[in-house]
Amino acid sequence: MPEQCFLGIDLGAESGRVLAGILEDKQIRLEEIHRFSNGPVPVAGTRRWNVIGLWSSILKGLSLAAQKYGDRIISVGVDTWGVDYVLLSGRQELLGQPYHYRDPRTEGMLNLATSRVPQQEIFDATGLQFMEINTLYQLLSMQQSDPELLKQADTFLLMPDFFHWLLSGSQVVEFTNATTTQCLNPKTGDWAADLLRQLEIPTSMFPKVVPPGTKLGTLRDEVMQQTGLGKIDVIAPATHDTASAVAAIPTSHTGNPDWAYISSGTWSLMGVEVNSAVLGKRAFELNVTNEGGIDGTYRLLKNIMGLWLVQECRRAYERRGKTLDYSELAEAAAAAAPFRSLVDPDDARFLSPDDMLEAITGYCEETSQPVPESEGQFIRCALESLALKYRK
Repeated sequence: MPEQCFLGIDLGAESGRVLAGILEDKQIRLEEIHRFSNGPVPVAGTRRWNVIGLWSSILKGLSLAAQKYGDRIISVGVDTWGVDYVLLSGRQELLGQPYHYRDPRTEGMLNLATSRVPQQEIFDATGLQFMEINTLYQLLSMQQSDPELLKQADTFLLMPDFFHWLLSGSQVVEFTNATTTQCLNPKTGDWAADLLRQLEIPTSMFPKVVPPGTKLGTLRDEVMQQTGLGKIDVIAPATHDTASAVAAIPTSHTGNPDWAYISSGTWSLMGVEVNSAVLGKRAFELNVTNEGGIDGTYRLLKNIMGLWLVQECRRAYERRGKTLDYSELAEAAAAAAPFRSLVDPDDARFLSPDDMLEAITGYCEETSQPVPESEGQFIRCALESLALKYRK
C-alpha cells in the first residue's frame, strides 16, 4: 500500500500540536509537524481562551503538513480538553471570547443548581462527577449574569467542534466530549433537555450529537487556499483528548473493566472502560464520572487535579525570573528527599491559584508540615501527592 498521511490536531490546556500519522505497510509512525503554546488569557478580570490565535497556529501547522505530504494527506481531525465551549450567533459570529474553565464565574453555581434540582436527580440525568468547571455550571453562570447574550446564541459548540466547524462548516457535537458537559443523558445519548429546562438553559442551541469516526465533510475552500491542502475529509475522532488516549491503549478488551488506566496531563483521569454508564446511588455517593469512549463505551473514572500543579509551579518560577524546562524540574525532584511534604491535589485552593508555590506553602503551613524551599522539593511534593492520590 502506498504511503498515506492522516493529520491530527491535538489541543491541550498548555500547548497544541499538528501531527502527521503516516501509514505504510500496515505500520504507523507519528511526526510532530508544528507545536504551539496555549493557556488562559487574562481579560478584564476574567480568564479566556484565545481561539483565534489557536486557529492561526492550526493553519500554520496545516500549511507545513501540506508542504511536506501534499496529496498523500487523507483526512484531518481535532481533539481537545473537555467542558469549554463556543457560542455562535445566528449570523455565525462568535458571541464573546470563550471562557476558560478555571474562570471564577462558576463559583457557587453548583450550589445554585442543586437548590433547584436535587443532586441525585442531576446525577441520574447525566452520570457525571460534580465539578464546578463542568459546562452545565458555566452555562448556568451565563444564564445568571448575562441572560440576554445567552438568548442570542444560535449554536453551541464544544472546542473541538468549533475547530471542525472552521475546517468544514459542520455544526455538530461529538459524543465523547459531549459527555464531559453534564448536559448529556447517557441513557439516551442525547442532551438532557428536561434538566436544562429546569435550570432555564435554552435547549434549541444544542446541535446533533455524533459518534467518533463520523465524517463531517471536506475542507472549506478558503482553508484549502490558505493551507495548500486538497479537498481532504474532516473526521471527528474521539474529540475528548482522554477518550482518544484510552482508545490508543493496546488492549483487545474494549469495554471490559478488567484493566485500568491513568491518563496524566493537566488533569489526571483514572478509571476503567465499561460498556454502559454506571449510575445509581453508589456511583453517586462516590462522585464518579461516566465519560464517553469509542464504540459506544464509557470511561468510568475520577478526575484528579493532575500535572497542573507542576505546570503552575513552573509558571510561578518563570514569573520569578527562573526559566526551567520539565526535564530540569524532574531531575531536581529526583534529587530531593522523599515524602517531606504532601498536599491533597484536589483541594480547592489548587484549582486556580494566583501563585501555585504560595498555595502549596499555605497548605503545608496549615497542616504543620515542612514548607518546600527548593524547586526539587516543590515538584517532588506535587508528584508524590499525585501518586498517593492515585493509590487512594
